[in-house]
Amino acid sequence: MGLIEFNVVLLQIPELKHASVHMRDGGRVETILEHMRREGPNALQVISDFDMTLTRFSHNGTRCPTSYGILHSSAVISEDCKAKMSDLFDLYYPVEINSSMSVEEKIPHMEEWWTRAHDLLIKERIRKDQLVQAVRDSGAMLRGYKSFFDALRWNSVPLLIFSAGVGDIVEEVITKHGVFHPNVRVFSNYMDFDQHGVVRAFKGDVIHTFNKREGALQNTQQFVHDRSNVLLLGDSLGDLDMADGVQGLRNILRIGYLNDKVEERREVYVRSYDIVLEKDETLDVPNAILNYITAEKRDHAPV
Repeated sequence: MGLIEFNVVLLQIPELKHASVHMRDGGRVETILEHMRREGPNALQVISDFDMTLTRFSHNGTRCPTSYGILHSSAVISEDCKAKMSDLFDLYYPVEINSSMSVEEKIPHMEEWWTRAHDLLIKERIRKDQLVQAVRDSGAMLRGYKSFFDALRWNSVPLLIFSAGVGDIVEEVITKHGVFHPNVRVFSNYMDFDQHGVVRAFKGDVIHTFNKREGALQNTQQFVHDRSNVLLLGDSLGDLDMADGVQGLRNILRIGYLNDKVEERREVYVRSYDIVLEKDETLDVPNAILNYITAEKRDHAPV
């Protein structure tokens, strides 16, 4: 890494020395981790994005699908719908990752993208039962997920997922991997089905990449209010404020996955996140941090 000198705490987490890891201020990271470990898992909640954060960005050189991409690659929607959604992606994705545009400038474009995509999906009259098969047939992959989800469950740490994807698909992906534990909650764009199980609308306001903060502030009941330490995982600058609805927040450690356009976006990511994971398709660093925070509880667990 070269920019910082590792201190005692960081030396206990060797994963932070990987070449893919960047930190703006190692001393700040160390201080946050010290506080989190001292207060233990009972004071912790994890707030995470889903697509390209808990799921892989690519595998063996092939781009993995987002929750919308799962529908796009399935037989659930027509070829005409797929073509139109591809056109929307080509139009709006460059805006989403454009490092020369402010978030405020991007928001109207994101609202338009999501609204137009939802309108296309509604017209396809998708049945709820088709979503299970779409996920089963997809190449969606969670990053080294089992240790992460199981550690959170074992330590009774809530995992709140804020996703700009399709909530029904997000839940099905987690279920498919066998880790939809009781401590997991999903806040996302959910389909509204009629009495025949056919989609007729999307529920509530659109959640896109850059308005998760508003969603968090409007749904503060989603958070566990007696847990004032937050481990936040994201892959977009729009994920940075997902914890703004947490009351009495004392410590927050933001970990950002830098998956795409690495060279042009590295500087702003390192400036914004406490830890940046560059082209990292694992959960090794979050797992190591969880292990560090929960070490005292494990040390005192009955044998």
